[in-house]
Amino acid sequence: MLIELPEGSSINSGRNASFPARSLEQIPTFPCAKLKLDQFFLQWLNDNQETVSALLDDVLSGRPVRGPAPAAGFSVSPLSPSTSHVLFSATPPLSPSAKQRSPLSPLSPQRRSLTASSLRKRSLASLPQFYFPKPTAEGEEEAKREFIQRVDSCFTKHPNDMMQKPFVDMVNEVCDLPLMVGYTLFQRLSGGQQSTVSKDSFMKFWTERPLMHAPLVDRVFHCFRQSGQEYLTYSDLHPLMDSILNYHPGLEFLKETAEFQKKYAETVVYRIFYSLNRSGTGRLTLRELRKSDFIEALEALDKEEDINKVLKYFSYEHFYVIYCKFWELDTDHDFQIDRNDLAHYGQCALSYQIIDRIFEQVPRPFSCKQDGKMGYEDFVWFILSEEDKSSDTALEYWFRCVDLDSDGCIRPREMWFFYEEQLKRMENLPNAETVHFEDVVCQLHDMLHPEVEGAYTLRDFKKKKPQSGLLFNALFNLDKFLKFENRDPFAMRAEAGEFAGLTEWDKFAKIEYYRLASEDDQEEVHIEAEEGPWGPDVDMAGR
Repeated sequence: MLIELPEGSSINSGRNASFPARSLEQIPTFPCAKLKLDQFFLQWLNDNQETVSALLDDVLSGRPVRGPAPAAGFSVSPLSPSTSHVLFSATPPLSPSAKQRSPLSPLSPQRRSLTASSLRKRSLASLPQFYFPKPTAEGEEEAKREFIQRVDSCFTKHPNDMMQKPFVDMVNEVCDLPLMVGYTLFQRLSGGQQSTVSKDSFMKFWTERPLMHAPLVDRVFHCFRQSGQEYLTYSDLHPLMDSILNYHPGLEFLKETAEFQKKYAETVVYRIFYSLNRSGTGRLTLRELRKSDFIEALEALDKEEDINKVLKYFSYEHFYVIYCKFWELDTDHDFQIDRNDLAHYGQCALSYQIIDRIFEQVPRPFSCKQDGKMGYEDFVWFILSEEDKSSDTALEYWFRCVDLDSDGCIRPREMWFFYEEQLKRMENLPNAETVHFEDVVCQLHDMLHPEVEGAYTLRDFKKKKPQSGLLFNALFNLDKFLKFENRDPFAMRAEAGEFAGLTEWDKFAKIEYYRLASEDDQEEVHIEAEEGPWGPDVDMAGR
């Protein structure tokens, strides 16, 4: 076979016109560049495997660890100095009495040759365990016997069944359950009628699930769930809230106000499902619970007497802010608000377009069955999403609102549908500089870097959570959008230091609680001034 070059080519023209045609067999063969790189890589991998094995031998035998010398046949470029000193400079000395070795001496003179067979024969007993398999049948039986012995030891002190306090202490010590879960389990096993729990009823419950070898989150889940279902509902968490209200020292002041106890419990349950129930079905699964920080929040209740320091779910101050915000909008106090009521939220910061989308129940179906009304549960979802747009639930909430055609992408035409109202409102504001739509789109494109230009997906928003709220604020919350446009970098730096470690919701709730508390104090002072020092029915003369 001959390689024929086309006429007029540079090779067949000029002084090289007599260049002879050559067969493929006469052309010298060269190895493919990729194959050559693979050859270098395999050689490097083999050399470094021996080096790593040698270093491991040094560590296990207590010999000092030094950087590997360059392999034979390879020279180090003066422009690329060896970085081995960087790697090993962070390794502390094994012992102050370690014998110093000359730089010219071998790395490990006592080291035997490392072959494949010697590596296989090396004992692994000295290596720390890094894999923890499930217990074998023998291990399970041993753990079961130990567990039963510990339970028997606790019940021997209470032959006539166990009362609440020792039972809660026992499950906290033996089963590692948080205290509030222990109170809930006691109420469940006692049926709420008796004041004691027998050993048989406890062991039957604990072994039928089975919970003896289950992780803590599984144990907590099964303490709440009802028989025959594999999920938790709102009502399944009500016994937990009863225990917290009855036994947590930070809520003793609420015992005289049953109405607020009920609203506090409802709010906490709504917050738990808002954050944990990612499917939005109202059925909290074990898988969702495993991915959450719910167990950490329950354990924090055991450690903190001030419940306001447990920011996740249980803070009373957070409940106070949510309840007061709803109460301000619910002017007739029927625990239902309509479009006009919600329009007053945040000093009328929201656009009518977004309010319509909310009441069309696009982001989430309302729990309130009356047409055109939003209930308290629906408001909790709204305010948590509005004040912290960086959470996954909030991003999904607002994304569904703005995605007009429900195709999974937000495009400029959909953004303009909302921003047009914002633009008109800015034009009517005195001393307000109008921000053009094109500028907003370009700025947000640079912030979010969507995978497809001009199409923002939910995935794009979740990759840039801190910046995602800016887009939604620009589209339907004029107050927050203008605050961002006119932000003071020095004030923002000071605010970041003051609220370090807090989420956007935590920060909002803290500011609002102090504002509401200050207003209450001023109102009390005003009432006392009007009534006088002797009360409303006594004049200055004491008559």
